[in-house]
Amino acid sequence: MAIEVGAPAPDFELKDNHGRTVRLSDFRRSEDGADSGKNVVLLFYPFAFTGVCTGELCALRDELPSFVNEGTQLLAVSNDSIHTLRVFGEQEGLEYPLLSDFWPHGAVSRAYGVFDEDKGCAVRGTFIIDKDGIVRWTVVNGLPDARDLDEYVKALAAL
Repeated sequence: MAIEVGAPAPDFELKDNHGRTVRLSDFRRSEDGADSGKNVVLLFYPFAFTGVCTGELCALRDELPSFVNEGTQLLAVSNDSIHTLRVFGEQEGLEYPLLSDFWPHGAVSRAYGVFDEDKGCAVRGTFIIDKDGIVRWTVVNGLPDARDLDEYVKALAAL
């Protein structure tokens, strides 16, 4: 079962498509207020180079200022290796972090309740996490069903 709205978002540490370490906690507002933090759009997708996934990630690329800016950071997670994600990101011109939940296989996807054990990959889950690390909006779709980008924009605007 997916993490619900109002729950603390499970922290994680994953490598991106360039081998850099990304931690969800790095985007949280600091307790002393010195760092105001960022809202995070955390998007899980099944596999790089597949039709629906490529379409969704390219749609985000085309609207990037809505999802990567002073107050928001987009993080896209799949169970692909960092090497696969690097080639995919370069081929599609994706200039936001593509995070690898490859090993231990699906650990972060499982923590968010979006790992499909039968298929061995994440389903299409999106979580909008506020600057305090709380899930404020979520949608989970099955493997063949693309998500509505406009819903992300509305949810971010409500923060």
